[in-house]
Amino acid sequence: MVILFAPSEGKKEGGTHPALSPDKLIFSELYSKRLDVIKQYEDVIRNGNNEALFELFGIKDTKEYERYRVPFSSAPTMKAIERYDGVAYDYLDYQSLSSESKEYLDVNVILFSNLFGPIRSGDFIPDYKLKQGAAIGAFAPDKYYKEHFSVALNDLVGDQEILDLRAGFYDKFYIPTKQTTTLKFLKEGKVVSHWAKAYRGIILRKVAEHQIRTIEELLALNIEGLFLNEIVETKKKKEVIYTIV
Repeated sequence: MVILFAPSEGKKEGGTHPALSPDKLIFSELYSKRLDVIKQYEDVIRNGNNEALFELFGIKDTKEYERYRVPFSSAPTMKAIERYDGVAYDYLDYQSLSSESKEYLDVNVILFSNLFGPIRSGDFIPDYKLKQGAAIGAFAPDKYYKEHFSVALNDLVGDQEILDLRAGFYDKFYIPTKQTTTLKFLKEGKVVSHWAKAYRGIILRKVAEHQIRTIEELLALNIEGLFLNEIVETKKKKEVIYTIV
């Protein structure tokens, strides 16, 4: 099973692994395409004024800008799934998982970085900041990655089932050509957003702990705090609706 997952606006600093290189990322044959994005990003950081950096980062604290001026050619890296630091990642709590569960996530989860595009969660990336949906100058990374990486992603998926745990925004990066399974979370009859992030992290943790290989196995899981309410299925999507209890 291939699991699609969103990144997080928050990131941990530092890293203990060498700088970014083609062998650290999936689809190394497309590394030159990633470099096209990276070069434009680093050009804005080197030459852009505070207004341009605000548009890029989405933060107004100019002192914080210095954190992101380290060139990727020398910046240390860490696993992407450890780099991201948001609600879903807090509830996933990757560090506390067994080595077997970590390996499962490293291989089976594809993250959609706003800067680096589709990467495995076990790929190594540097610290960076790019506001969701932000253009790099006049360049739109989401459209670029969708154009150049969709075929490679489809080949990677092959005959495997897809669990899509991304927020809807990340359809801009990739829409699978086969049916996907998505999750919706309701509380008191209303769709939730913050708790959706939390439960995506919780479910991803359960999936890793149980080494889930099919959607059928996922649906058989008993997840504390969730009641399987309904499954709505179309040709393109199977939507699993949970009620938070």
